[in-house]
Amino acid sequence: MNDLTAPPPPNAPPHLILIDGSGFIFRAFHALPPMTRPDGVPVNAVFGFTNMLARLLKEHVGTHIAVIFDAGRYTFRNRLYEAYKAQRPEAPEELRPQFAIVREATTAFGVPAIELADWEADDLIASYARAVTDVGGRATIVSSDKDLMQLIRPGVEMLDPMKQKPIGPAEVMEKFGVSPDKVIEAQALIGDSVDNVPGVPGIGPKTAAQLIGEFGDLEGILAAAPTMKPGKRRDLLIEHAAAARISRQLVILREDAPRPLELAALIVREPDHAVLSDFLRAQGFRSTISFPQSRAERLRRRVRTL
Repeated sequence: MNDLTAPPPPNAPPHLILIDGSGFIFRAFHALPPMTRPDGVPVNAVFGFTNMLARLLKEHVGTHIAVIFDAGRYTFRNRLYEAYKAQRPEAPEELRPQFAIVREATTAFGVPAIELADWEADDLIASYARAVTDVGGRATIVSSDKDLMQLIRPGVEMLDPMKQKPIGPAEVMEKFGVSPDKVIEAQALIGDSVDNVPGVPGIGPKTAAQLIGEFGDLEGILAAAPTMKPGKRRDLLIEHAAAARISRQLVILREDAPRPLELAALIVREPDHAVLSDFLRAQGFRSTISFPQSRAERLRRRVRTL
């Protein structure tokens, strides 16, 4: 695993840091007590997000960076399966005004904030990771979201933002019992109660890993189901084959998702410190955030023009 804290050598291939902005927001909101800025608007999620982003910018060096957000509640997946995420409650009232302010915070730090209607943030992350590896670069996904683990491969890494630890094949194996390239198959069988992905009832990670190890993938498992030893597992696989197939469609992250900005627009830049200071003062944040003044110029000399 490469050291994210080390500056890239001259003429190094692009290294794109992709931040799961939606994950940052909810983690911050639930981790911090209520806070309001001088005009009474809640800002606890904004404060937590700002601190996490500032820490990331100080401690980790990439040539390109973006924060990726969910654009809305409904996406193309709801047309595939109407019940997808349908049971999720609306965001708490005190969180709703903070979504827009978090995007303002991202811009104040000089970092591109990317979202796209009808697509989830995870799809955009998958698409940008593919784009940078296609030009010989690498991507680091800053998130602990299990759904993103399917993207891990040579050139694509994950970083847990809270533990500041890499997530690689060993961690995926510990989580799912399979390698990253088989996570989609495991999720199709297991389902996800949080996202309302049906899966196959009674199939957990251990059983899914066992079936994948024996039959290779979902279609191999479903094809073999009628010849399996008679029992509840066999019957459930046959009965819920259609649900497993739609589950697989739901969990696949779309590397072909449109990219609102080209890679060249994601080059790391020094923030406008006056703009950043004005933003922090407007929120009532007293934290003093400093950046190495030479960092942006150093990176500009080293990045490859894409």
